[in-house]
Amino acid sequence: MIASVRLDPSHIALSHPIVPVRAHFTRSHTEGMRELTLVQRNLLDGWLDDWEVLADLSWPLQDTAVLDVRSGGRRYIVKASRASHHIAREIDAHDQFLRRFSVWVPQLAHSSRDELILVTHYLPGELVEGTDAEVDPEIYRQAGCRLKQLLLPGPLSEHYIQRLVTDARLSISRARLLVPEVQLAELEARLVSVSIRPVALSFTHGDYQPRNWLVNDGQLRVIDFGRADQRHWTSELVRLANQQFAGRPHLECAFLEGLDRPMTAQDSEIYRLECIQQALGTVVWANSINDSAFEDHGRSMVRAVLTGG
Repeated sequence: MIASVRLDPSHIALSHPIVPVRAHFTRSHTEGMRELTLVQRNLLDGWLDDWEVLADLSWPLQDTAVLDVRSGGRRYIVKASRASHHIAREIDAHDQFLRRFSVWVPQLAHSSRDELILVTHYLPGELVEGTDAEVDPEIYRQAGCRLKQLLLPGPLSEHYIQRLVTDARLSISRARLLVPEVQLAELEARLVSVSIRPVALSFTHGDYQPRNWLVNDGQLRVIDFGRADQRHWTSELVRLANQQFAGRPHLECAFLEGLDRPMTAQDSEIYRLECIQQALGTVVWANSINDSAFEDHGRSMVRAVLTGG
């Protein structure tokens, strides 16, 4: 199973903490509207005639407004921020990669990198997370197939593995007093033996899991490319391995069947590095926002890395 086995190429995005499952909450439409700058609202007025907000889909603990809007009888998703680099990443993903796909990814309608705002055509479907589809092997087979299509070949990086190792060591230093010292020492020892070599990167989603999957008429669709970047393909497996695949090998088998990409020994080494960094990153990030339950989840990820689970 997994555990065993215009994007700027100069900016190689390394792994980042697994963020908690999306909370179920509601906000008034005016709250999302207030987060838009005057310039962003003026841009929307120019792009969309007589637009109105149907729902505020923004996440807690995020600095991005996500609005479901209607204009001229059509629905759109608006994403806007005052500072988030995720908006520019998503625009680049659409411009450079996603236009070649149709039906199962959102289509970009309008955007401004300078003002950190984008508009995509509304993609019908029900979120997989929290529904029966989240434990349906067929959905995971389709998810594997979709990921196989998304993993478009990218540049060869001389520095990706070294940066993963450096990042992991930084996370180890930040995790002092949060993770048992004996575990940190074992993780550090594993980093010493890593082979530094060039790595072929791919376009990656960056948060590939059920909270970013929709199902419409039985067909899987993929949304939210704000973390898209060039990474090693195994980085897309870490979240699923520690969440949906845990205790559900039939879902993992279905996903890998759809992905149809055997993991080589070199892939496995990089995957283990991705797991180390994401596990420690989760502990440190959860501690920084005082989320003790999620901090414990990060510690369970650390234990899984050390036991090969």
